[in-house]
Amino acid sequence: MTAITQRFLGKTVAITGAAHGIGAATARRFLAEGASVAVIDREADDFAEALGAFPPQRQFSLVGDCTDAAVLAEFHARTIAAFGPVDILFNNVGQSGRERATQFHESEEEVWRFVLEVSLFTAMRMSRLVAPAMRERGGRIINMSSDAALVGDAGLADYAAAKMGIIGFTRSLARELAPHRVTVNAVAPGAIRTRAHDRLTPAVIERIKATTPAGFIAEPEDVAGCVAFLASDDARYVTGQTLLIDGGRWMI
Repeated sequence: MTAITQRFLGKTVAITGAAHGIGAATARRFLAEGASVAVIDREADDFAEALGAFPPQRQFSLVGDCTDAAVLAEFHARTIAAFGPVDILFNNVGQSGRERATQFHESEEEVWRFVLEVSLFTAMRMSRLVAPAMRERGGRIINMSSDAALVGDAGLADYAAAKMGIIGFTRSLARELAPHRVTVNAVAPGAIRTRAHDRLTPAVIERIKATTPAGFIAEPEDVAGCVAFLASDDARYVTGQTLLIDGGRWMI
């Protein structure tokens, strides 16, 4: 990790899907840089490890299903009650239907709907909750896309569609909120060492490395650093962009 400052001191950060992986790494990054951080995930047992040994008065966690609009509204309200209005929103939660992935002509609408709900609609709902206050105060929204949106991995058409939807949503919302000192950007990771990758076979891992120009699989902290940049004052003139974090697998 790069040298840590306190550049987010006094800021309120909300992160969806933060019990593991990229969400947890990003929560720790913001906590290390002085922010108060609220997180939500379905899996409660791992929050203590995910958030690390940072002051408890700067942490808030809620166990809940991010695809439930009422749960997201509760999360938003309780975050405000704990720390004040959200300054930085990281719409991290998302999931492919990888366990049920198949060629599109054999796919099922039930799976499409689940993937779109968790990977696109959650970001739209949370952004809708924070946008009114951000229009008054300024802020940062960072959305989780994927290089799958640009690569178009076979067997994951629904996921690619959802993650490309994130890119379009990011651009449109960025135009709306730019006059109000709000930036909206997306990150699009490639191969990152998360629990999903831990389930892949060694042969698949080697194939991913071989098709990644950088030649290795990144850590969640690599994405967390990019999210922190987009949330910082250093990125105040960056909006509507999608930052690829994939070791050169796809270049634009």
